[in-house]
Order: sequence, then structure tokens, then C-alpha cells
Amino acid sequence: MGFVEALTMNADSYLPHGYTARTFRGPDDYPVLADLLNASEAANSSEYVTSVEDLAHNYSHVQRCDLRTDLLLVHDPAGEPAAYTRVFWDQELDGLRRYGFVCNILPEHRGVLTAGMLDWIETRIRAIAADQGYASERVYQTWCENEAGMGWMIDQLRARGYAVTRYGYMMLRDLAEPIPADDLPDGFNTRHCERADLRAIWDAMDEAFRDHWGFREQTEADFERWSTEPELDPTLWQVAWAGDEVAGMVLNFVPREENERLGLSRGWTDPICVRRPWRRKGVARALILRSLRMFRKLGYKEAALGVDTQNPNGALQLYESCGFRPYRRSVTLRRALVLEPQPEAA
Repeated sequence: MGFVEALTMNADSYLPHGYTARTFRGPDDYPVLADLLNASEAANSSEYVTSVEDLAHNYSHVQRCDLRTDLLLVHDPAGEPAAYTRVFWDQELDGLRRYGFVCNILPEHRGVLTAGMLDWIETRIRAIAADQGYASERVYQTWCENEAGMGWMIDQLRARGYAVTRYGYMMLRDLAEPIPADDLPDGFNTRHCERADLRAIWDAMDEAFRDHWGFREQTEADFERWSTEPELDPTLWQVAWAGDEVAGMVLNFVPREENERLGLSRGWTDPICVRRPWRRKGVARALILRSLRMFRKLGYKEAALGVDTQNPNGALQLYESCGFRPYRRSVTLRRALVLEPQPEAA
């Protein structure tokens, strides 16, 4: 019996009678996974939709995760898809190694599946960690996008010893309200972004986010995934240049399928960053306000962004000054990962 077959049989032991599990079989699974993800998020009231194209793009560029062993698809007793989970790991700059997971379960199966799936997740993560032999600090980690709609998961995690490590807000801005006319200070300019600018913009973003909580080293594979994203549209971006250098940016985007499915008229002013030499000069505020005026001119009714509420650079206060207001709260939960010592060979 091969490793994947053994892993699948082991996974079945964590599930209620009649439920079955299998590992990832390839691109034909993408529509099933997207449907499960979207149905689970709808039940969480998260207002999040991913297309099959976007999910396929992200999973075809996945790193520090082997989809053949680290993704589990669960079917109910009738043979219908009921849930899926995926585990992965990341290395933060300060040495912390975090083992993350996502767990998407249809609401009608959460009462019977959640505990067993979390058991499998933690078992799989411990196996990965044991193989790595990493000696420094390690944690389990997951992110709940809508705290109010994910009590079913958060309660289970708290009972297992997970604690909230970080809070975030999704914020909205009504574009019918007045938008201040503040513009870039002297010494900065903006221009139309071309694909030839992607590398300079990426490198500047990488540098700017290095002092943010949870940052991990970016790779060439990260750039490849980002620069080929289906919804990447540089014509929407607001990038400030200081001479030939990128000083700051608001990389606006429009989730068109999400807007269409949910009946929204929303543009995202996200991500936002300014490199250290040009912070505290009004660059970010000017770029945000330019973005708001652009989205209003394009006919959108609201703008959205996400923020770490504990951002040390005053991001939350800046966004509030631009008219954004908290809409819902997200939570990041962690638990220390400590492996039991292995018995010495006789």
C-alpha cells in the first residue's frame, strides 16, 4: 500500500460512520473545492466568493504544501462532497514556524465533522513537523475571516487551547459621501502602470511589508503567482513614484464574480503600503483618496479594505480618517506546537 492510500485510510478513522475521505486527485477537483469553499463562506456570512479560475491559479502555485497529501476531501454517506481541508506551513522572519490550515465544511455537516477533521489536521501537521525536525518555536495557526459567523469553528479551537493572537477588520467606505481632495505632496508623482513595472512594484511591496506582523520571506514563486493572477489589473492601481523609485502604492482590484454573485458594487483599495523612507508624509492618504475618486468615477458604490487592528504604523486610524468604517472582524488563532519526544531505539 502506498503512502497516499494509507493516509486516506487513516483519515477515514477520524470521520463518523458512512463518511469517506480522499486526497487531491488533480485539476478536476477544483470545481468541487470552489463550490465547497463558497458554500461554507456563505454560511459564515463572509461575503467572499472565489471562482474556479482563481482557486485553480492559487492551488497550482501553492508552496510548502503537497496537495497530494495535505488536502483532504470528505464525502457524506450519500457520496456528496461535504467538506475539505488543507494544511501548509510558513516561516516568519523572526524564526517562528507556523503550520496553517483551512477547513471548509457545509453547515449541515459541521456538528458531526468539525472535531474529527480538526483531529486529522493536527495529526497531519505533527507528522509534517516531525519530518522537518525544526528546533525553534512552532505553532498551529488558522484565520477566521468573519468572527461573528464562525463561532462553530472558534468554539472548537478554544476548547483545544487555541487563543486569539490578532484581530483584523474588513472596512467599508460609502463612495456617495464626500471625498477629500488631498493629493500627493511635492516630490511624488503617479503614472499609468504597465506590466513592465510589476517587478519594481513587487520588490517595493516586499520591502514595505517586512516589518508587518507575520511576514515571511517572499520567493520567486510568490512573484510568479501574483503577477499572473486572473484579476490583476494595473490600470486600477495608484502608485507613487519618487523619481525612479516606488515610494508607495494602493493596488486596487475589483472582484467581479464576487460582486455579480452577491449583488455588490464594491472596489477594493488593498493592499496599501509605503516604504520606510517616505512614510509619515501623506503618501498613503493621497493614494487612498485618489483610489476612492477613481472607483466613484467608475460607478462603484463602495470601497473595501482589510486592516490589522494592531498595525504599529497607525493604519487603522489612517483608514478611518479617509472615511472607512469597520464592517466585520476577523481573528487569527494560534496554539503552541510541541511534539512528544520519540522513544530512543533499543
